[in-house]
Amino acid sequence: MRVEDKYLNPFTDFGFKKLFGLEPNKDLLIDFLNELLRRDEGEIKDITYLSPEQLGRTIGERKAVFDIYCENEQGEKFIVEMQKAKQNYFKDRSIYYSTFPIQSQARKGGWDFELKSVYTVGILDFVFDEDKGSDQVFHHEVQLFDKSVQAVFYDKLTYIYLEMPKFTKTIDELETHFDNWLYVLKNLENLTDRPVKLRENIFNKLFEQAEISNFNDDEYGEYEESLKTYRDLKNSIDTAREEGGREEKIAIAEKLKRQNVPPGIISRSTGLPIEEIEKL
Repeated sequence: MRVEDKYLNPFTDFGFKKLFGLEPNKDLLIDFLNELLRRDEGEIKDITYLSPEQLGRTIGERKAVFDIYCENEQGEKFIVEMQKAKQNYFKDRSIYYSTFPIQSQARKGGWDFELKSVYTVGILDFVFDEDKGSDQVFHHEVQLFDKSVQAVFYDKLTYIYLEMPKFTKTIDELETHFDNWLYVLKNLENLTDRPVKLRENIFNKLFEQAEISNFNDDEYGEYEESLKTYRDLKNSIDTAREEGGREEKIAIAEKLKRQNVPPGIISRSTGLPIEEIEKL
């Protein structure tokens, strides 16, 4: 942990659950969800936390462990997850996880199959591969869609993904309460003081909960371990990306060399040293 760190990193397991997964702080989660959803059905007034560990319907089935799993006063279900790193089949995983709150609504006897809405929210510390070429959209809201009539087919199952690296607004560019939330989530760890724009009551509480000096010994130890895990993961990803980039540069250099392109030009194009290019 850096000595100058004042506030926790919300992308750590400890940090995310400290802010959003504790009963005393559920007003933070309610405010965030209301800003995120902006639904015609009205605002969420209260939530109840449910067990984050969901077992399969049989002993042999794979279980699911959510970061946060809750329901509102109407019985609608919410899965909220902070995804630190890209993983294979991430979207498949989201779909799979959403089946648990769907199946949990089954009733014995004369049930007519009416379901309450299910929302899966992913706050992502990465960008989808298919979206890397565009910074236009970072807030994705997905529902079952009928292509033939270009309309939503079923509106009770919603997947929301926030690609946080694409949110680049500065503090002076924040316009809405939702902007403020996104700015806090992305920049909290690096802030040394509360910006004037973030001095609403809800953020006053968030900053108080996030201030590392307010942690007891157990919380501090747990946060340190969680932060180490997060940074180790990020370093591994960065290393893999750099190695992958190097392999790609070598492949390009080999192709250019076969075409008799001068080593100096290849070096300027790939960033590889001339000495290394000559040995290829």
